[in-house]
Amino acid sequence: MFLDNIGGLALALLGAGLAAVLSGIGSARGTGIAGEAGTGLLSEDPSKFGKVMILQVIPGTQGLYGLVVWFFAIFRMGLLEGVGGPAFELTTIQGFQYLFACLPMALGGLFSAMAQGRVAAGSINILAKKPEDWSKGMVLCITVEFYAILSLLASMLMIINISG
Repeated sequence: MFLDNIGGLALALLGAGLAAVLSGIGSARGTGIAGEAGTGLLSEDPSKFGKVMILQVIPGTQGLYGLVVWFFAIFRMGLLEGVGGPAFELTTIQGFQYLFACLPMALGGLFSAMAQGRVAAGSINILAKKPEDWSKGMVLCITVEFYAILSLLASMLMIINISG
């Protein structure tokens, strides 16, 4: 069978890689969206750099969460037992379990980071027009963050429960 030739470890690594890469892509897009909005404001008022930077950095957390899931998954696979150390022999079923366990973070990180970037860009508009209300924009950004944290939690709990 084709999947037996691929092997469980390859499927598991695919899942871990997707968690890191897709979350990272989402964070790059989200921070880019917020950064573009921030440059417009900073060209008019450079004194708001600190607040703009905080709003731009917020969508970057999903990339970090994806890296945490990647690290935890490869740790559970036994790939951090030292250089050339023994990796657990993973069945195809276990490989699929890791793949599907990493998908919440991969997809949740991708989409929530891009959405959060758009919210952060809108929050930069609040900062430009009503600087005293900029914290309201932060609260809106944190609302999106909650779903990224749920994605992280879902992936971590599923990875913990994969028997090896």
